[in-house]
Amino acid sequence: MSVGTRLENTTEDEDEDVADPIDDREIFDILSVSINDPEHPLSLEELNVVEQVRVRVDDQENTVGVEFTPTIPHCSMATLIGLSIKVKLLRSLPERFKIDVHITPGTHTSEDAVNKQLADKERVAAALENSQLLEVVNQCLISNARTS
Repeated sequence: MSVGTRLENTTEDEDEDVADPIDDREIFDILSVSINDPEHPLSLEELNVVEQVRVRVDDQENTVGVEFTPTIPHCSMATLIGLSIKVKLLRSLPERFKIDVHITPGTHTSEDAVNKQLADKERVAAALENSQLLEVVNQCLISNARTS
């Protein structure tokens, strides 16, 4: 099984004296080890749903963008996966960050509809007020934490 694209650490990454703004690698590390696919006992990295090359961070502009690629073009769990990514980032990052999570262009049949849902703050907030949906999201976030 292939594993998502992960870039190697540099000497600067390891130096504790260097200023440490939030970067692509840090966001990818947060996502790759902490979220399981809702239908498989594998992480999003193991399924190539998230890859470091599809994470964009601008620490100075306070923006984080993540593209994710569902395992199949008609994946019924795409919205749940995107919501899980968004929730993990909302819980992990300072509030100053604007978080954009969307499907990699051309990889899902309902890409526009899913992206619209994930970009709508009110819909995301409403989804997180649904206790059953929040429980499913939390299971995606918790399940991998037990195995890593």
